[in-house]
Amino acid sequence: MQMRKAVRIAIVGGLMLLPAAGVAGSKFDGSWLTKLACEAHGETPAYKWEFASEIKDGNFRGQHGEPDGPGYLVIEGKIGDDGNAKLEAKGKVTHNNAHGVFAMKGNNYSYNIKAHFDDTKGSGTRDEGAGILGRACTFNFEKQTEGTAAPAATPSPAPDQEPKF
Repeated sequence: MQMRKAVRIAIVGGLMLLPAAGVAGSKFDGSWLTKLACEAHGETPAYKWEFASEIKDGNFRGQHGEPDGPGYLVIEGKIGDDGNAKLEAKGKVTHNNAHGVFAMKGNNYSYNIKAHFDDTKGSGTRDEGAGILGRACTFNFEKQTEGTAAPAATPSPAPDQEPKF
């Protein structure tokens, strides 16, 4: 009888610990610096941005600019235990320079990023679709060590130089 009680207590105790294991952080957790570089596309000039990002519980989130402001971009997504990630980028431009079919989307844009992370660095590329819908963009991610904070977002380009997507 004592043995059964001890086994039950051990099982219940073990089950109580399972939810805590699910909320533990991942090996990628921490502050990161995101470097984004997009090539020129048509009449749109190339540009580069750097901004702080964070990985918490294996979830990536980086933000450039302020919501509804020029050059706003947010990138979010889950990083797998193997370091592979499909991130989603969503942004807003202040001037709608799109024409034809693309004008229906207004000033909002979105795209996916295929990325891979290691313990201290990562890289990724923008999904260009059929090549007519988007430009080539690359991403580099650098984990920040204690005592080295990621810099604040680089200033957005002037509205007349703002990237067009």
